[in-house]
Amino acid sequence: MNLSIYLSIYLFIYRILIPIHLSIYLYLVPLHLSIYRIKFIYLFIILSIFDIFFIFYLSIYHMFIYLSIYLSIASVYLSIYLSIYSSIYLSIYSSIYLFIYLSIYLSVLSIFYFIHLSIINVYFIHFIYLSIFIHLSIYLFLVYLSIYLSKNLLSIYLSIICCLLSNIYLSIILSQSVCIYLSGLFYLSIYLSSYYLFQSIHVCLTTF
Repeated sequence: MNLSIYLSIYLFIYRILIPIHLSIYLYLVPLHLSIYRIKFIYLFIILSIFDIFFIFYLSIYHMFIYLSIYLSIASVYLSIYLSIYSSIYLSIYSSIYLFIYLSIYLSVLSIFYFIHLSIINVYFIHFIYLSIFIHLSIYLFLVYLSIYLSKNLLSIYLSIICCLLSNIYLSIILSQSVCIYLSGLFYLSIYLSSYYLFQSIHVCLTTF
């Protein structure tokens, strides 16, 4: 019981408060201070590496419910970084690099989870291949958007739609019950509300 409380506090701080803070930071830092954006990318990579070890820890101890919640929140965090940072600040080539990195990162997380499940159920291996294929297809489609719709307002809204679909997909295939799926939708609502809030802040800062 104590472990569940600690995990809940950790997930709330690390996957809700920190992403919101970093998203606000992206809008407040001027464009010419590129060195701070480089530091932010380094921080993002460090957090991603920590994600892989943490998800491996959860899979070892068979905490599939917490693993599902964690991946759902992680997907929201990546969606925030994806739709805000790449659509507004990065060039086309940088966006391609970022999307490839996100695809590899999410694929590694999926492989960790699905291989662990395949050990429990051998017949689950066919679903593993199908899921990874769909998973990669979603983010390759995001690569397509970054190439042809970069620096465009339409790309922001299309990224939101794709991130919604990918997050719902993750919530479905990784959940063990309907409650986890609903929790994924709850974090999606937080993501959407925070995104439009930051958009309003950005418009106000650039207008006035």
